[in-house]
Amino acid sequence: MRVSTSWMQQQSVGSMMDRQSDLSDINTQLSTGKRINQPSDDPVGAARALDLTHVTADTAQYQRNITSANARLGLEDQSLSNVTNVLGRVRTLLLQAANGTQTDETRGDIAAEMVQLRQQLLGQANSKDGQGEYIFAGNRTGTEPFASQNGVTYVGDDGQRMVAAGPGLQVATGDPGSAVFANIPTGNGTFAISAAAANTGSAVAGASSVSDPHANPSAWDGGSYSIVFTAADTYEVRDGGGAVLDSGSYDPAVGGSVSFRGAQVAFSGTPAAGDSFALGASSTQDVFTTLDKIIGTLQQPNGGGADTQNDINTQFANLDQAINTITRTRGAVGARMNALDQQSGLNDDLTLQYKSALSDVQSVNYYDAISQLGAQTTALQAAQQTFTKIQGSKLFDYLR
Repeated sequence: MRVSTSWMQQQSVGSMMDRQSDLSDINTQLSTGKRINQPSDDPVGAARALDLTHVTADTAQYQRNITSANARLGLEDQSLSNVTNVLGRVRTLLLQAANGTQTDETRGDIAAEMVQLRQQLLGQANSKDGQGEYIFAGNRTGTEPFASQNGVTYVGDDGQRMVAAGPGLQVATGDPGSAVFANIPTGNGTFAISAAAANTGSAVAGASSVSDPHANPSAWDGGSYSIVFTAADTYEVRDGGGAVLDSGSYDPAVGGSVSFRGAQVAFSGTPAAGDSFALGASSTQDVFTTLDKIIGTLQQPNGGGADTQNDINTQFANLDQAINTITRTRGAVGARMNALDQQSGLNDDLTLQYKSALSDVQSVNYYDAISQLGAQTTALQAAQQTFTKIQGSKLFDYLR
């Protein structure tokens, strides 16, 4: 085989270029701190690093979502806390108004304060978050949810905005105003009681309750019934068709309760013959209507009689349902915030694991890299020296 001088020079040049490339790769690894700077460095490792980078970025987005959701839920909780304070004050005033010593004038003063409390409640129902979006509007966050004109109307929707807080975990960042302020059950939540407008006696319906249908097979069935006092000391329970289902005695001096089909209603005062009270399944009523009815009752002239007391008791039960609804909503908000906090801690742990795994895949081992740098530098110097000698060699140098 003939070996020419030109071929030997080309081989030496190629060897130097290879050593320079290797040395460049080592320098790049040392300067970036990464073993993989392009996919060709380690195709399998590069694919794994890309996957880890994506899941790390996803987790970072989850954390941003959690921060945003916590901020919005915190504002909702603050608004609901303010609502609780307003309704608590309304309840205190209603207790005062129910006192038999009140006059039309003092009840009017109480009603005047309740008008202001109603405005405060409307302001809280139309509160906004830090982005200027309405908290209780459902998905229609750009529209004021409660419009006050001839009463209060809800114009939001029933949707809930959700955020992704983790893989497969969606958390609601708010509650629609329809669920918080509008669709509130009346009465005790199972049935409601109301006095007939034609009653002439002083009987007043008080607290009501219903037994557990699982414990009592003959419990409340959701039908329509009436309690009719046939005399001051006797009553009948009738169904919607007027058929008598039960009867009993009543002591107007001490009051008492009427029980039937799992329902129990307390009475006080002296009924007149023919006075009746209707019982029916609970419907829904928004909290603003409840306040409007309370205010209207307190503003009536010549109040203080049994009809006023019955109206107050009816709306008292509705007010307690509104307070219970707010309390349950705050509990749900707190549960979501706790879930977000727990997921945030889990995301932090996952982020550390992902970053550690990514470091193991692509980070350079400086001890090995520095050792390789020394070896590659020596190899390059040797290749350069070899090239110098080959380049200076001529055939005539060996002819004598």
